[in-house]
Amino acid sequence: MSSNHIDEHEESHNPPRLKEMSRRQFLTYTLGGATAYMAAGVVLPMLRFAVDPILQNREDGSFVKVVEESKITSEPQEFHFELQQQDGWYNSTATLTAWIRKNDEGKIVALSPICKHLGCLVGWNNNQNFANEYYCPCHGARYTADGKNLAVAPKPLDEYMTKIDNGWIYLGEIVPNTVVE
Repeated sequence: MSSNHIDEHEESHNPPRLKEMSRRQFLTYTLGGATAYMAAGVVLPMLRFAVDPILQNREDGSFVKVVEESKITSEPQEFHFELQQQDGWYNSTATLTAWIRKNDEGKIVALSPICKHLGCLVGWNNNQNFANEYYCPCHGARYTADGKNLAVAPKPLDEYMTKIDNGWIYLGEIVPNTVVE
């Protein structure tokens, strides 16, 4: 009995031994770490490429100077203007069109020329059978001066957000028509 007691006592005073790493474990850890480092080097740039446009500050509500307010009458007039746009990393200039007029209350109404039926371009008084209307030559859609759909098209013409500053009309984003009901 005393011999068991002495052995237990001697073992309790021995410092704990560190478990030695085998060569296999060393290679596993080294290769795993190197692989993770290289994978991160490939994945992180791809992740940044995909997420970066989302994180960029957008200019919400940017307006483009189009025409002097004094040139606008109650008869719709066609105006072309350029808009700088960015799609991801691609910058381009788009040429857009708007039909602008003053309504009976003197408010500026700017309509998009894109037909709500199939996306063709409408024109004002471009069909002698339908005077004082927007007419789409593709499928015969017709609209009033305020953009209300009369035939074929399921919805009214969209309108541009407008603002007037120092006698100039500025057009913003295209929104669903709020002039007609």
